Amino acid sequence: MTELEALNARHSVRKYKDIPIEAEKASAIKAVIDECNQESGLNIQLILDDPKCFDTLMNHYGWFSNVKHYIALVGDKSLKNLEELCGYYGQKILLACQMQGLNSCWVAGTYKKGKCQASLTKNQKIVCVIALGYGENQGSQHKSKPLDKVCNLHGEDFEKSPDWFKEGVWAARKAPTAVNQQKFFVTFDEKTQTADIQAKRGPNSKIDLGIVKYNFEVASGKKIF
Repeated sequence: MTELEALNARHSVRKYKDIPIEAEKASAIKAVIDECNQESGLNIQLILDDPKCFDTLMNHYGWFSNVKHYIALVGDKSLKNLEELCGYYGQKILLACQMQGLNSCWVAGTYKKGKCQASLTKNQKIVCVIALGYGENQGSQHKSKPLDKVCNLHGEDFEKSPDWFKEGVWAARKAPTAVNQQKFFVTFDEKTQTADIQAKRGPNSKIDLGIVKYNFEVASGKKIF
């Protein structure tokens, strides 16, 4: 499976089977995490066999079940664009997990931050986590906003735009965002033949911006982050 195939196949999953993650798969994921940490300055961590982090009242009522493995997105509070960095590199790791046959879900609120087993230094914080494991199902595709709500080009203008841009926008609309809010806007500059993505106001929209940018890059082959 390629990264683009993983992007297309991956959907949010909240219910998991009670199956451990094999050592070789955990090792492969840790290698990607190490690479991301070295490049970004983050302190992302893979946590295995910890059911307490997701032992919340909301999850007892069916939000999540059997979550024992997760990725903690951790970084120094002084890092510029910390939330966006976590979204960008978290999405890279999430797609690597999908390529290993694992399911996942971005989680910003329905977990116990105080019970998270991630190791933090004095100036670091947990931005969010990604639930991980073998899902009871493969999830389903979320609804996307109309093109004119997320992009400055639509209709005939969009069809005339470069293929790389159209593919990038397609992938951006497939990106997981908080409560599927899709608070982002993609702009194509005709003069420079470049794209820009900005976040609108909304809960966790800066994390979402990083996720969207990574998806756009995977599909378009253009660096935008």
